[in-house]
Amino acid sequence: MASSIWVIGAGIFGLSCAWELARRGAPVRVIEGARIGAGSSGGTVGALAPHAPENWNDKKAMQRDALVAAQGWWGGIAAAGGIDPGYARSGRLQPAIPGPALDSRIAAAALHWQGFAMRPCRTPAGPLVPPSPDGLWLVDDLTARIAPRRALAALAAAIRAAGGEIEEGAGPLHPDTLPGPAVWATGAGGLQALSADMGRPMGAGVKGQSALLGLSAPDAPQVYAGGLHIVPHADGTVAVGSTSENDFSDAAPDERLDRLIAGARALCPALAEAPVLDRWAGIRPRARTRAPLVGPWPGRPGHLIANGGFKIGFGMAPVVAAMIADLLLEGRDSIPAAFRPENG
Repeated sequence: MASSIWVIGAGIFGLSCAWELARRGAPVRVIEGARIGAGSSGGTVGALAPHAPENWNDKKAMQRDALVAAQGWWGGIAAAGGIDPGYARSGRLQPAIPGPALDSRIAAAALHWQGFAMRPCRTPAGPLVPPSPDGLWLVDDLTARIAPRRALAALAAAIRAAGGEIEEGAGPLHPDTLPGPAVWATGAGGLQALSADMGRPMGAGVKGQSALLGLSAPDAPQVYAGGLHIVPHADGTVAVGSTSENDFSDAAPDERLDRLIAGARALCPALAEAPVLDRWAGIRPRARTRAPLVGPWPGRPGHLIANGGFKIGFGMAPVVAAMIADLLLEGRDSIPAAFRPENG
């Protein structure tokens, strides 16, 4: 029997890579220092929202590919492990200002989104409608949602069903202690280790905070307004988030989350009396280039990096996992230059 491929880290990138490898028949062992979802992947928001379609580039194209593939990919995970990850392509609603900039955005989406689109709307329906000064909103049908914690549980169940192993509570690991092949998906701490190993900054942790409110609106589109994502989930909750904080002293929820919740309630009055069910904070890994870091770890043969998901880790997971599996199992390198650690 072939030796296992090690995957270090049981957040969204680690579990996604492990699932894609196991799905293709590779023996996989996931090693997690604490517990599944202990880092930034254990949050609550789950907005799978595309970047603005203007100024198209490799990162936006890869994210589009991932969002287009997501429905089938998450469906396969649910079928393999028997746990619903909470995926739905529910769309997105955001206030809009009529004019050439809006026309350009709509045209760019039509050009780049492969059959998905943005369109203006004057009469949005549903309980979560943010104010629009001009009485115009923009809706799109590419945006989707995922329930992050359920998605991690679904991935773990699918990996185990495919014969993979997951070990939690392993404590910190160093690449010198593990033979290759190994995939390092270790979040903000992993960016620090990579920076030290390469002798230059590769990225840093950014604190994020979010909350779950008790309001049932499972069929409503998510909202993006005032810099906030407001995401209805199927379980009778609405997630609101998130902050992006470069100055922080710890990973605990604080008064900035209170302000975020108040802002969401001001935008969507249906949330005014909704109870706060969960308050979350974590440190998200942001690569220096803002693009995910994917590919061989320079100077460490047999070791690969999958890190830097920051705000788009769940959205990018299908393509990041496929690129890692293609490279490890088929020797096929489809990783864009902008994503490669040596260029980070």
